[in-house]
Amino acid sequence: FDNGQTSDQKYARRKASMSIRENIAEIRRRIDEAARETGRTGADITLVGASKMNDAAACQEAIAAGIDVLGENRVQEMVTKLAENAYDGAPLHFIGHLQRNKVKQVVGKAALIQSAGSVELLDEIEKQAEKLGIVQDVLLEVNIGGEAAKSGFAPEAVEAAAAHAKELAHVRVRGLMTIPPAGAARDENMVYFEKVHALYVDINRKMYNNGLDYLSMGMSGDFADAIRAGSNMVRVGTAIFGARDYTK
Repeated sequence: FDNGQTSDQKYARRKASMSIRENIAEIRRRIDEAARETGRTGADITLVGASKMNDAAACQEAIAAGIDVLGENRVQEMVTKLAENAYDGAPLHFIGHLQRNKVKQVVGKAALIQSAGSVELLDEIEKQAEKLGIVQDVLLEVNIGGEAAKSGFAPEAVEAAAAHAKELAHVRVRGLMTIPPAGAARDENMVYFEKVHALYVDINRKMYNNGLDYLSMGMSGDFADAIRAGSNMVRVGTAIFGARDYTK
């Protein structure tokens, strides 16, 4: 007897008592379910554990449970946890807003910077990567909702940004990333996801000969819909690690 609850509601009810390993297993199941609706499987989707405000032990628990990638939002937290070997055993992505004056702390440490959202930031990443003699992988962040408070390229500017990045010897674009506007309804989110997917397909075909790898869309509350819209990389935090305590 479930009082007519949806599967998402029943999952939310159970999650509070579940471990990180159990949470990841359940998310994998839901990822696979959504992927199969698009002719793919869960194996085609990269699961990034957004580990903001979770300690090194929690990161290691997620890695032991088979997380594909860990993603950090804050540079100083990332630096601290690197020193604690928090990410040993899994790739590290930087997924938060990146200020140009902190680029040197991230380039060469993160396997992928998912939040390259301005030409100036791309140029700063290029400078630091050149100093280190490496090529830094990035995703171009798309500000699909046109929010003034959010970083990222306007949809109509992404192609020019990609063209600029192709001129940089030490930056390699691997795909696109987006976050829909906060508070958007589910049907609005789907429209945003579908628009970025169409942009990804177009740029991939026209500029990269279908060589791009990642379309990073979807978080704890909407990753299944993002996958249905074409995402192949999702960034999941609270649904893995539990609610964050912002009073600390």
